[in-house]
Amino acid sequence: MDPLTPLDTLCRIILRAREYEAQTASDYDRGEDADNVDDEQEGALSVLDDDINDSVEEELKAVFEDLGEDQLAEVIAFCWVGQGTYDAADWDEAMQEAQDLVSESSDEAMNELMEQPMLASVLESGLAAFDLSCNGVGDLS
Repeated sequence: MDPLTPLDTLCRIILRAREYEAQTASDYDRGEDADNVDDEQEGALSVLDDDINDSVEEELKAVFEDLGEDQLAEVIAFCWVGQGTYDAADWDEAMQEAQDLVSESSDEAMNELMEQPMLASVLESGLAAFDLSCNGVGDLS
């Protein structure tokens, strides 16, 4: 399979998503008592939400904004395959649903990607389902 989106762009998304995930606090990071976090613990986590994270988040969003609608849909479909929502054999169906999502609202589609738990891992798994890899591509070699 030859993706519509250049492999180096897909790999850049994976790299930036890893950086973003490493710096973003989540309820998962805080455990079950996320609502009962005391001030001291909350202060320890706040360092994860600083300006450095903003620049990584902005860059990741910019990559998504630079993609065409079909490419954005493709990234979403790769994620769905990577997380097991679809099998690789069901690619056409995954792609069609992703295109429908993007055509309804590209902003909502981008938000879905930004909020995707473990975006880097699921995108990488989706690529692997089609024997695509970031090994030897740019910064991910």
